[in-house]
This record gives sequence, C-alpha cells and structure tokens, in this order.
Amino acid sequence: MEKAVEVRDLTVAYRDNPVLWDVDLDVSSGTLMAIVGPNGAGKTTLIKAILGLVKPAAGQIRVLGKPYQEVASSVGYVPQRGSVDWDFPTSVIDIVLMGLYGRLGWIRRPRRKEHEEAMIALEKVGMVDFAHRQISQLSGGQQQRVFLARALVQNAHLYLMDEPFQGVDATTEHAIIEILRTLRSSGTTVLVVHHDLQTVSSYFDEVLLLNVRKIASGPVSDVFTDTNLRLTYGGRIAIIRGTM
Repeated sequence: MEKAVEVRDLTVAYRDNPVLWDVDLDVSSGTLMAIVGPNGAGKTTLIKAILGLVKPAAGQIRVLGKPYQEVASSVGYVPQRGSVDWDFPTSVIDIVLMGLYGRLGWIRRPRRKEHEEAMIALEKVGMVDFAHRQISQLSGGQQQRVFLARALVQNAHLYLMDEPFQGVDATTEHAIIEILRTLRSSGTTVLVVHHDLQTVSSYFDEVLLLNVRKIASGPVSDVFTDTNLRLTYGGRIAIIRGTM
C-alpha cells in the first residue's frame, strides 16, 4: 500500500537531549492513526518534524512520497489548542480563510469563491452561525472546531492533528471523530496525537506507541496490547487503563 508518511532513523534533540531516538514509521494512505505515549514521549515533536518545523539531528522523512516542502499545500495541520493566542482580534471566518493562504499567497485577498469554501468547511463542523464571531468569544470546543475547519478548507491529502479532542465536550468529540472517519473514507490519511487510551480501539485503525523510541506501530488489534502499553507507560499503565 502507498505510504502517506515514511520516517527513517529519525532522531531529534533539544540542547543535546534526545526527544526522539532512531524512530522508524510508515503510515499507509487512507489510514486513521493515533500517536500515543506519556507526556514527554516526543509525540508533538514527531508531528513538527514531519511538518519541517523542527530540524532532525539525523534521519529522513518523506511525505506523500516527497520531501515535505514539495507537498506542503497537500498537508493540513491542527495544532494544540493551548498553543494558540485566542485573544488575537480576528473572526472565525478569517481564521478559516487562513487555511487557503498556501494556495492564495499572503498578498492576494480571498474572493467570493474562497469565502464560499470557508463557509462549507464551517458547515461541516457545525459553526456556520459563528462565522463572524470573534474567536475569543468561543468556548474551547468551538475554538477546536474552527481550527478543524481551517484545516478542512485545504482539502488536503494528509492531516496532522495534535490532540484535537483535548478540552472539548462529548458532542464536539463525537463530531470530530465523524469528520475524521469521513476523511478516511475518501482516502485521506489522518495522523492524530491522542491521549485517551479508552477510545483508541474504537476511533483508530492503527496506532504508534511512542516513548522517545518507537515501542510498536501497526493495526490497533495487533499493537494495542497490555504488554506494549506497559513498555510505553511503565507502572503507570495500571492507573491509565483502570482494568489491570
């Protein structure tokens, strides 16, 4: 099967401290994959390395068969909500239109066609009625939906999402996973940093278990085992899983 992401021998270090060490990963096209591991495991760093936002100390990464810079317009990114300045004075529709800047450039202004595309994306996440609301006036779940719409408007072949379910209510979480399943059904690949072990089996096709090194990756039914989870989380797994 064609690979959406290929990572080989990836090592990333901050001030000589390895955050990722010798990681190999293949993500098949049309897959919904979770990246799972404890705090400090390198999950966000892996996403940023794939996006070219951090420089590896060693290793190679190919996205959609090419270096990321050559296919950047085909990749959508949803960052952690906590990394965004939500007090910045801008509206919901303007945030979504930012997802089109890769196509438009920073000089050309969005026109009617782009505004229509942005409204379609907002409709998909149930936020049309909030199009002209200031983002600072939204709840956490609504803000996350807006950032998802900003990614969706790109019509990307690959989406990288950093904890999209964090801090959202159950209704928003259900809406997001349905959108991700729709993307997968259309052949789109989605790679998600995820923290809730209870939902991995029901939400995802494949999983990467990561703790600086890759512990295991592959189909959830094969990889998401108690043995691998103990290797990933150590003694904390009994508390996290609640059934061991």
